[in-house]
Order: sequence, then structure tokens, then C-alpha cells
Amino acid sequence: MVAIKPQNALSFLAKPDPALRAILLYGSDAGSVSERAQKLAALFAARENPPGEIVRLDDADLDGDPDRLSIELLTMPMFGGSKIVRTSQGRRVTAATLKSLLSEPLPGVLIVEAGNLRPDEGLRGLFEKSASAAAIGCYADEGASLAALIAEVLGAAGLKITTEAREELAHRLGADRALSRSELEKLCLYAAGAGTVEIDHVETIVGDASELAIDRVLNSAAMGDAQAALAECDRALASGENAQLIILMAQRHFQRLQRTRAGVEAGRPLDEMLRQMRPPIHFKQRAGFERQCRLWSSAQLGQALARIGAAAKAARLGSSLEAAHAERLLLELARMARQAAARQA
Repeated sequence: MVAIKPQNALSFLAKPDPALRAILLYGSDAGSVSERAQKLAALFAARENPPGEIVRLDDADLDGDPDRLSIELLTMPMFGGSKIVRTSQGRRVTAATLKSLLSEPLPGVLIVEAGNLRPDEGLRGLFEKSASAAAIGCYADEGASLAALIAEVLGAAGLKITTEAREELAHRLGADRALSRSELEKLCLYAAGAGTVEIDHVETIVGDASELAIDRVLNSAAMGDAQAALAECDRALASGENAQLIILMAQRHFQRLQRTRAGVEAGRPLDEMLRQMRPPIHFKQRAGFERQCRLWSSAQLGQALARIGAAAKAARLGSSLEAAHAERLLLELARMARQAAARQA
């Protein structure tokens, strides 16, 4: 089979070739990979009479029984139908372990989820070259795929949308399909009963998915949660965000914290400082920003900004290592936040 180009993914996924017995879904949009895998599994199962049996296996399932993946795929269910096995790339699911399985047509269907794979990576090449397999890239929604997602979610809720609102919505969504769907479902609840989604609905309730992704990175680091900060950073980078942009946003975030904290230490009420901030803090971020203002002192924020400045310079001089510089910075900021919390305890 050949690789399915991202722009052809929607039409392919709507009616996949019945001869396919193995499909690899990979790419920077983890939400899209997971959602499409779930829909494909349901579609293949529904084609069977009686319906096929969907089985989910991951590394933890295969650690105790490495042969279970092949056993599930090669064994027919007791009451007919086929086995549709969903799994993810990992220690036990690699190009080497799947090569023999894909050498012959499978009785069941294998659906593998993976992250962003380079064209030369073995797993991607295995699926692209196998006669009964396909590899589909899943990247951030844009254009037709994003329009289709908007129409799907709003249509299910019985809502129409104005042209202006649709354009603004498309601008704010797309960084990650799971996040985009969540924002759309929230919009539907907010606009329920209105009949038509207006621009005011979008501006009030839908955050910019890209900015929200970076906000989660910075808020986690500023509160001392290094694990969450790195996980969110990896997700943001995989969705196409630039590491130097993350460092720049960190600098702006901590500058705002420093200005606000300086006002508080000068005797001004925190609520007043937050109300007067320009641009204003989004209501979703206010509680977290307030906690950070109480956690960090002006002196500590000055030290953090010095670390951020050094990281920004290092990333500019060594762009090939910019992701490493960003991640190291997040670890340092999280460590400083934990130290600040310990001093307050």
C-alpha cells in the first residue's frame, strides 16, 4: 500500500479499503491519532456480521505475554467476526516485532497509534511498503479537516454558525484535535438554545488552542510541576510549536508576574493589580496566575528571568538544541517554584 497524504486522510478514513488488514496512524496531533484510531476500529467492527471484536493492547498487556498481539490477530472470535486490535508504538510494538505479522495478510485488523515519525523510521516504512497495510499522517487540523470538525460538532448540537464566527473559530482551533473538540463541545453548551453561534459566543468561551497549550506548559513550571511541564512541552512541540517561542512566552509570563508581584509588595491589593493588567488575563488563567503571584517573590522572579534570558540566548545560538534548552529551562523554573513553596511552608 502507499502512504496516505494528510489532505487525503478524511476521504480515505470515511471508506477504507476492505483489503487493508493493518493501519498505522502517526503524527504530531495526538488527539487526531487517537480519535481516528477509535473511529476506524468501530468502522471495521461494524462491517462484520456478527460485528467484529475490538481489543486494546498496550505494552503493559504484552509484558507478561509477548505473543498475545499475534495470538489475538490470528485467532477468530468464538462467535464469528474478526478481531480488531488497537495498540500503540512502544517497547513491545516496534517495526521489528510487527514485521513477521505484516508479511502475510491477517485474519484480523491491526491499528497502531504512534507519535510523529520521520519518513526514514522503520515502523512507518513497514506499513507504507506492506501490500495490505497503510500509513496515515495526522497533523494539526486546518482547512477542510478543521471545517469538517466544526460542522460535525455544531451539527450534532443542532447549531448553525455565522461566517464571522466560523472564521474566528477556525483561527482559534487546530493545535490538537482533542483540545479542538473539547473547545467546540464547550461552545455548544454555551450557545445552547441560541440556534446560531455568533462571534461573541466564540470570543467569550473558546480559547486559542495554541496559546492554551503553551499556557499549560508555563503554568505547570511556575507551580513546580516539572513532570506536567515537560509532558505539555513535548505535546506542544509535537503539534508544531517552536521551542524558542515557548522560551519567549515564558519570558513574557514571568515579566507579568514580576510587575504584578512588585505592585503587591509595594502595598497594592492583588485583585486591583489583576483588574488593571493590560492585556487582561483570560478568565481561565486568572486563578492560576494569582496562585503564582502569591508563590513567587520579586527577587525570585528576577532570578527566574535571568535564567530565561540565558536560555533564550543559548537557543538562538544553537537552534539545533533549542528544544533541549527549553526543557532544561522548564526543569529549572519548576525547581525554583518548589523551593519557593518550601520556604512558605
